[in-house]
Amino acid sequence: MSTSEGKQTRAFRQLLDLMIHSLYSNKEIFLRELISNASDAADKLRFEAIANESLYEGDSQIGIRITFDKEANTLTISDNGIGMTLDEVTTNIGTIAKSGTKEFLQSLKADQAKDANLIGQFGVGFYSAFIVADRVTLLTRKAGVSSAEGVRWESAGDGEYTLESITKENHGTDVILHLKAEEKDFLDDWRLRSTIRKFSDHVSWPILMLQSAGYTPEEDEEEAAADSEEKAQEKTEKQPEWETVNKASALWTRSKSEISEEEYTEFYKHVGHDFEDPLAHIHARLEGKYEYTVLLYVPKRAPFDLWDRDRKHGVKLYVRRVFIMEGAEDLMPRYLRFIRGVVDSTDLPLNVSREILQKNPAVDAIKKGMVGKVFSLLEDLAKNDAEKYQQFWDTFGVVMKEGVIEDFAHKDRLAKLLRFSSTHADSKVQDVSLEAYVSRMKEKQKAIYYVNGESLEAARHHPHLEIFRKKGIEVLLLTDRVDEWLVNHLHEFDGKPMHSVAKGGLDLGELEDEADKKELEKYQGEFKELTERVQKGLGELVKEVRVTNRLTDSPSCLVSGEHELSASMERILREAGQQTPNTKRTLEINPAHPLVARLKAESNEQRFDDLSHILFSQALLSEGGQLEDPADFVRRLNGLLLAG
Repeated sequence: MSTSEGKQTRAFRQLLDLMIHSLYSNKEIFLRELISNASDAADKLRFEAIANESLYEGDSQIGIRITFDKEANTLTISDNGIGMTLDEVTTNIGTIAKSGTKEFLQSLKADQAKDANLIGQFGVGFYSAFIVADRVTLLTRKAGVSSAEGVRWESAGDGEYTLESITKENHGTDVILHLKAEEKDFLDDWRLRSTIRKFSDHVSWPILMLQSAGYTPEEDEEEAAADSEEKAQEKTEKQPEWETVNKASALWTRSKSEISEEEYTEFYKHVGHDFEDPLAHIHARLEGKYEYTVLLYVPKRAPFDLWDRDRKHGVKLYVRRVFIMEGAEDLMPRYLRFIRGVVDSTDLPLNVSREILQKNPAVDAIKKGMVGKVFSLLEDLAKNDAEKYQQFWDTFGVVMKEGVIEDFAHKDRLAKLLRFSSTHADSKVQDVSLEAYVSRMKEKQKAIYYVNGESLEAARHHPHLEIFRKKGIEVLLLTDRVDEWLVNHLHEFDGKPMHSVAKGGLDLGELEDEADKKELEKYQGEFKELTERVQKGLGELVKEVRVTNRLTDSPSCLVSGEHELSASMERILREAGQQTPNTKRTLEINPAHPLVARLKAESNEQRFDDLSHILFSQALLSEGGQLEDPADFVRRLNGLLLAG
């Protein structure tokens, strides 16, 4: 940073040029983004002025003004909203994508860097101005502060910007675009009006343009001071005549029959800061003890901050069309944090705070109604548009699984919306519902079987699946980390218990052949001495060693107790830095496998000990576990290989 006579020059913290040239394909979008920012500033002023009317400073006619000057080659977007202080300009304007910047720039390195739709999700809509401008000047003053506390921000989009304090008579913000030579078509009254009606017709604040396209609004203060009295008198007599270009009515308050799909889509892009069309939307007015209107959207792609559970997400709260706050957790549960839109209540007070939200009974009713509407929408998609629902699940499925853990009241409805991979199709796509699984269960099958894996391939090749594949029993393949918690909360579905194939002794009940049971009993007797000998050699590494009929191809596997932490859960907790109990598990060996037969016949004590440890290590590795002493494993394996 450098300073000169009160002016500061600072470097951008990220690559502005890359953003401009890589991501924007539709030049007109810059106007929508700047108008959207101005609308947000107007919303904030109206809310703040509920408690402090003096913030209006005698000007309560809030609006957004669009003007242009062909001689100066400038386009100006002005609002008399809340405005910004120097610190707020530095935070909100001086830093590209102040939240999620790192993730954003990492994504630019992938193929999706070519996708223009990413940009709106990273809070950098202001910088779309540089698509059409080679220099941008921002003049702003916070409502309620001295006129001498204005701020001027300016950049040529070359990686640096300047900041200086100025005197600004009116609160609010002016964004002045010094257009590139090839973008002069935006200095056209008709072009601007058509663009506003196309992208910003839904904005609830009036967007004003002059009836006379040739009129230029007040020049900056230096020019005004130099004006002669005669010229100043002429300007006083020539009052501008403004007209509203957009409908300037809250979209959600209008009848659904009056709103086109295009209007719904553009409103979503405004409220969701997204450049892509939504996947689906809900527009409903709910009446009863409490009255409120909801207009909610399901995005097509995940917002960049989806995994920031503490960030204030999603739904904007209005009271009688007055914006109150955004992302109140009391209105939408965290597992639905991807939902965007608005809810407008007639029953909440205008001075509502987050503390009041937690105590007001109307809030519980609104939240219940909104969540119910979201579920109804998703259930309808799942039933009538499988392709669209699959698109939703691929994007937000992991987040929806959090709901089973957090929202006991809706656990049953959530369970029907869940999708998994399974051995039925062995596909990486999570498209198997629990209802579909149950419909395919064997006649005498009593449980829904699942296996956890660190990856889909690890789950597919899990040794515990061998007997299930042999008998044609479907098993769910759970690979998302949240699945470990999910199955601990979703104990059953449709009366069928959820059962891990890697926990407890294998009991397939009536699905087991009598011949299999008798064969296992025979092996238990024949291998009793061997299992005792292996258990003695492994010592504290295992709880028990026993023969099993759950394996067909693998020589061994490890089994957790029915109520013990699974191996994958232990691994997740350790990676999170949490202490876990040193759980000993049972080693099961396949009596029909050649390696086990060799172990049984081995008379050399050292080779027997080495082979026993290798069987244990193989079982641990096959389920994604980590060896405590890899060097010992290699030493034992090399010894056996050399022995022939």
